[in-house]
Amino acid sequence: MKSLLPLSMLLPAILFSCRSPESPAGAGTEFASVSQTDTGKAVSVMFTAYRTTLMADGEDHTLLRVAVTDSAGREIRSAADTIRFYVGGDAILTGTEGQSLPLATDTAGMEHYVQLPENGLCHVHLVAGTTPGKIQVEARVGGLWPGSHEIHTLPAGFEYRTPTRQQLRKSGINPGRMIGADVSFLPQLEARGRKFYEDGEQKDPLQIMAGHGFNFIRLRIFVHPEAEGGYSKEGFCGLEQTLHMARRIREAGMELLLNFHYSDYWADPQRQNKPLAWKDLDFPALKDTVKQYTVRVLDALKEQGTPPGMVQVGNEINHGILWPDGHISHPDQLAGLLIAGTEGVREVFPGVPVMMHVALGGQHEEAVFWFDNMMARGVEFDVMGISYYPRWHGTLDDLKYNLNRLAERYNKPLNVVEYGSFAREIHEIVFSLPRGLGNGTCAWEPIGFRGGGLFDRNGEITGQMLLYDTLSLKYLAE
Repeated sequence: MKSLLPLSMLLPAILFSCRSPESPAGAGTEFASVSQTDTGKAVSVMFTAYRTTLMADGEDHTLLRVAVTDSAGREIRSAADTIRFYVGGDAILTGTEGQSLPLATDTAGMEHYVQLPENGLCHVHLVAGTTPGKIQVEARVGGLWPGSHEIHTLPAGFEYRTPTRQQLRKSGINPGRMIGADVSFLPQLEARGRKFYEDGEQKDPLQIMAGHGFNFIRLRIFVHPEAEGGYSKEGFCGLEQTLHMARRIREAGMELLLNFHYSDYWADPQRQNKPLAWKDLDFPALKDTVKQYTVRVLDALKEQGTPPGMVQVGNEINHGILWPDGHISHPDQLAGLLIAGTEGVREVFPGVPVMMHVALGGQHEEAVFWFDNMMARGVEFDVMGISYYPRWHGTLDDLKYNLNRLAERYNKPLNVVEYGSFAREIHEIVFSLPRGLGNGTCAWEPIGFRGGGLFDRNGEITGQMLLYDTLSLKYLAE
């Protein structure tokens, strides 16, 4: 971390509070009644980086926003404890007007920035250095669960491209409306003996969910999950398990959203590793393998009579896929790999909608950066997928702003394809988008026994399950 000024020169500034600038989205507090509270027991740190991809030019920067939340995920407006920022990599933090921030050293000898919140909030800027790579930034408050981000910085010569009018045309494929859930953990839970009930009667949880308004189930698929370093030695979330789950989904009367991770393990903005079997392939062979693997999986689904209702080409891919070849710092190669995956889908199921999914729920500027550059490089798809977790992706106001602006700019259907809380508000935002561009939503792993889940620790449905009766009646019956 670059040092700014010695602590002795800045000690009085430690008492300065973080003044709240205008939200980067210009958003207000429409959802304050459900997302904020005056007092409460602090549980974790909500930490938003409004951009996680920057240029390594010594000037590019992003706003960071920190709040403290309670167990319901509500920001506590009275929170006043010191916020400690730890930065690893070529970057510094400044105030929102470029002013230097105070530094301190903790008991482990680690240098960090210190700030006090104002009305429970703190805003600072992270300024990228000139070395392309990754920056780790973490916000800590006392002994609470900290928040962190990985910022990827790109060579200053990165070629930004914007799509042509022809590339912005709306797909002719109508994806319909979705109220879905990712329940990829279900086979693992059942293998441990978990059972599920409605009014005391044991049932297939998929049948229960279909009866309460869900019409899509999302499944992740790994290339070789049983490989060394893979997701599961038992093959969970591999092809055979996916085929089995696809049959169950069809029997329950729902559609399948298939989520290709193109990895043996989790793929997300911090981790997009090649499958072990693909690690030595050169780029042309890698592209061909992506397409042929996609075709092979979809052919298997077609052969057993369980075609997907939608396909994701990659998971949370704002920093790319199949690193290093498909990292966002190599945009032409990333586009080539995404095109290969899409071609695989079109070859087997030409009428099935294809989704591109980024983890940028409230990060509008970075969402535009990604979609502009991929569409301008020939990546064609039907649905824009977004992850939204308030802990990392901003406020509900930020989400609403982002989705509305994306709808205006690209005229494509939008889906909050991962979320974990604020279900009612997220559905309201999505299905109120202009021109009917709200494709739908997908709750992430809501069948685990955790707060806000669809089943309790005894496997019985909760009140959260009943909420989806109302949501489906309101949004799917239109």
